[in-house]
Amino acid sequence: MSTLTNAPDLSKRPPRSVRVRLGGYVALPRMLDKCRATIAGTNGEYHYACPLDQRILGFAGIDLEKLKEQVALGKGDTEILAWITENSTTKPQLWEIAQWSAWLESRTPGDTDTREFFNELSGEAGKTREDIKTCADLLDLDDYVSFGGKA
Repeated sequence: MSTLTNAPDLSKRPPRSVRVRLGGYVALPRMLDKCRATIAGTNGEYHYACPLDQRILGFAGIDLEKLKEQVALGKGDTEILAWITENSTTKPQLWEIAQWSAWLESRTPGDTDTREFFNELSGEAGKTREDIKTCADLLDLDDYVSFGGKA
């Protein structure tokens, strides 16, 4: 168990929405919540280094384990963003981050297996919901339903 003081307890509440941005990066705050909670042992059913996290850091040019080491030092979001900017191997420009984030937020499942998984989860979470079209929509709905909300 870590003594990381800024770690959320993801067994009691979800991480920040995938739509929340930090430095223009969509889903970065969510990933940081999961990383902090993983370090503290309070991640519940959430997983740091999931495919979404890997996609974010691949674009940003940051190693997952090196980021985790920085987060473990207790750095806040602003400090982590500065570290990412300084240590990025891809050095994306602000306009590239904005375009990439808009794409990721509006992304839909691209292959058959992912589409089947998406349809299964969206059906479980909200059988009558016609507005669940993107992966971000599904993550937000799943977080809401998982913590007692009604679809």
